[in-house]
Amino acid sequence: MIENNINTKINFSSETFKKYIANTGWMFAEKIFRTLIAFFVGIYVARYLGPAQFGLLNYAISFAGLFTSFANLGMDSIVVRELVKLPERKDEILGTVFRLRLVGAFVTISLVTLTTFLANEPSFNLLLIVIISSATVFQSITIVEQFFQSKVQAKYNVIAQSSSFVIASIIKVMLVFFNQPLIYFAIVQTLEILFIAIGYYFVYTSNGYAFSQWKFVKETAKNLFRDSWPLVLSGVVIAIYMKIDQVMIKYFMSVKDVGYYAVAVKLCEAWYFVPMAISTSVFPAIVNAKQTNEKLYLSRLQKLYDFLATIAIAIAIPVTFLSDFIINLLYGQAYQPAASVLTIYIWAGVATFLGVASSQYLISENLTKLAFYRTLIGMIVNVIMNLYLIPIYGINGAAIATLVSYSFATFSIGFTKKTSHQFIMMMKSLLFINIIKEVLKNGLNFKTKD
Repeated sequence: MIENNINTKINFSSETFKKYIANTGWMFAEKIFRTLIAFFVGIYVARYLGPAQFGLLNYAISFAGLFTSFANLGMDSIVVRELVKLPERKDEILGTVFRLRLVGAFVTISLVTLTTFLANEPSFNLLLIVIISSATVFQSITIVEQFFQSKVQAKYNVIAQSSSFVIASIIKVMLVFFNQPLIYFAIVQTLEILFIAIGYYFVYTSNGYAFSQWKFVKETAKNLFRDSWPLVLSGVVIAIYMKIDQVMIKYFMSVKDVGYYAVAVKLCEAWYFVPMAISTSVFPAIVNAKQTNEKLYLSRLQKLYDFLATIAIAIAIPVTFLSDFIINLLYGQAYQPAASVLTIYIWAGVATFLGVASSQYLISENLTKLAFYRTLIGMIVNVIMNLYLIPIYGINGAAIATLVSYSFATFSIGFTKKTSHQFIMMMKSLLFINIIKEVLKNGLNFKTKD
């Protein structure tokens, strides 16, 4: 029975609130730190390589990305959920997922190699793609990240990821300084994941845990697959409709155009850590609320939607008007065609922010099949629109396809009766209904006091 007298207001003085805020603070600090470094190092590398070579590198990353998402098996949020519910079985859960990911990594590399060969890619392109895809082997150990997420201890993830990222960034700067060829930049893409794996090994063992205690349990693997297979397919579909645009631009146009498009995409996606950091941090609180009280659960979801929608729109508006200035300032006149892409693509962030939040709802409700279906819809819309718009409007057409498909995928949650209320909650956040109510309420209270 649901209690109706639960106070859904945030208790800012509670220990739980402080715990989640501290955890979010660590995640934000790390993401802001990484974003700033990636921002300047990325500009440095893009200016050095130029649109053509930078485009080829991003084409290779995108081509490999069409497959490498399969290696993670879509289990990240599922693992967090299970670790929150069953912390005493952590070694069984972590060991099982690690083994599954390792197998998935080798299958992925094989698929990438075969597909690249069948696509008749030049040998140098094939080499770049295989080097980048080999990072999936080292990604297997990053399951430790989900363990620390479940314990709301993001600082250990920060330590592992930031240290490796700094090392990789220093290497990239050195490659530019010593005028090294493109292939070394592809190698660094893989080395960064290796450094992260080493970092996770040290933070996990230094906290008194042992990898030797991990064990593979066949029944656990079956149970995890039963819940996560739609997310596996969803991850593959997500990769297709997030990466296919750059692959298709190369097919219809050139790697130089991929370079223009890539710099605009990187500027837009640099903000995507915000919804991921916030949603990942509060996901345990949402799961716990689901188990205790429905009203509290929905209240937390609405607050998450409101917060993320406000941030996304606050980012999109100024970028829209300053896109030419931003591209010219950061990348120079050589990348000026990217400005129009930036103007369009930045608005896809609104759907992305809300999509990340609604994914938390679908996972907590175990509606993983629905998560897959809406992503599939987005991918189909994206591919069809890219096929039609790129030949006509070039890279701007690809940006339009992304904006429409992302929005269609996110808001398709309203197509089913069971989840239509989530669409209403998202629309409330976009129209600032709760924020306006709060402002009006505070205004009336202020007048009453007077």
